Amino acid sequence: MGVTGPTGPVLDRDEVDRALARLGAEHEAIETSLLALQDHAGRRLLEGAELTGVTKERWTSAEASITLLWTYFDAYTGALRRAREIRTRRRWSSREDLVELTELLRGTGVTVAGGGANTSAGAARLSEQFTLAQLVERMNDLYASSLDMVVAADAVWSALPARIDLLAAELQRTRQLAHSVGVRPGEHPAGDDLERITRTLTHLREQVISDPLAYWVPSQGSSAPGGGRPDTSTYDREARSLEDVRREIDAVLAVRQDAETRLVKLRDLLSRADRTLAEARNARGEVLAKIAASEVPAVSGPPTALQEQLATAAEYRRHAQWHRLSPLLESLEQDAEEELLRARESLTAVTAPLAVRAELRGRLDAYKAKVARHGLAEDPLLVERYDAARRMLWSAPCDLRVAEEAVLRYQRAAAELLGPRVPRQGEPADRRGEA
Repeated sequence: MGVTGPTGPVLDRDEVDRALARLGAEHEAIETSLLALQDHAGRRLLEGAELTGVTKERWTSAEASITLLWTYFDAYTGALRRAREIRTRRRWSSREDLVELTELLRGTGVTVAGGGANTSAGAARLSEQFTLAQLVERMNDLYASSLDMVVAADAVWSALPARIDLLAAELQRTRQLAHSVGVRPGEHPAGDDLERITRTLTHLREQVISDPLAYWVPSQGSSAPGGGRPDTSTYDREARSLEDVRREIDAVLAVRQDAETRLVKLRDLLSRADRTLAEARNARGEVLAKIAASEVPAVSGPPTALQEQLATAAEYRRHAQWHRLSPLLESLEQDAEEELLRARESLTAVTAPLAVRAELRGRLDAYKAKVARHGLAEDPLLVERYDAARRMLWSAPCDLRVAEEAVLRYQRAAAELLGPRVPRQGEPADRRGEA
């Protein structure tokens, strides 16, 4: 590079050849990328779609960028072709050839008509001058932004519409199933949910088709084209809602399958509760007649409200109103279990005095048997106290408090005869046996 020109040192033949080889490789790579972008499925879809919103705005800009890309590429191709023609004029390029090649390869000799830049007054320039390096840099920027937009739109179209269609098909099957068991809009919450999901999915699909970039979330800090992911939050929410509805429909179907078994079980539970309450009422009369000075709780009447609900449930079953029968059976089963438990507690509370009397009778007879085993059955004191306690326990009405005291007196007398007397608190111990 012993000579110089307007752009600096003039390239020699070897430098020219190396520069042409590098530029040829860049040309081939750029051409391959542009052809791939031209054939990209996302670009073809964008060209044929009726776009709206942010996608329409960005595609208008991207289309202009792609057109400008080809304009730049044509200018780049023309400059490279001219440089090759100059280099092939002679085997050994003259100084004039080298100066011209240096200017072409390094100077701003590439003219692009309508390059898109604006003047300070805001009007678009008719042409722009570039170096080949500047032209490559400009093409790379336009290509990256265009590809990013195309890849993002294609990713959303590849991810969401097919999934929405599958969910819509599942939604249709669920609607038919719901209709078969009487779950309809305005009559059951699940029917209203199905209508809402249908409207949401229809609107979502229309929006995704016309404005895919509205459902694109770019990755933070990513510079790669198409860095990001489709926004599936709306789809995911409706998919979860449909799954909840499906579970509710399955529950209604289960009711249809085992409704008769559950109704029979409910009738049995309520019948047992009714019988238990009747037993409690009879027992209460017996307690009032046989036990004196005892508070006996009142016994409620039969569960008529539950019987009416049970009749309603049977009516729902006869008319195949499964969506109404399902919640009614669930509440009835819980209420019937609670009613039976209350009836049993009532019977236990009413018969408590009889249980106390029976326990006292058993305790009295047990001590009598123990005394008899030790040969003390004929002891006058024991006989007297046993007869007194027995009369109280086997007479009606029985005063439980007085009878319990009589049993305790008999127990104390028996204990004193059977072994050393147990001293009461504060009394000295009986040490007669120690002598």
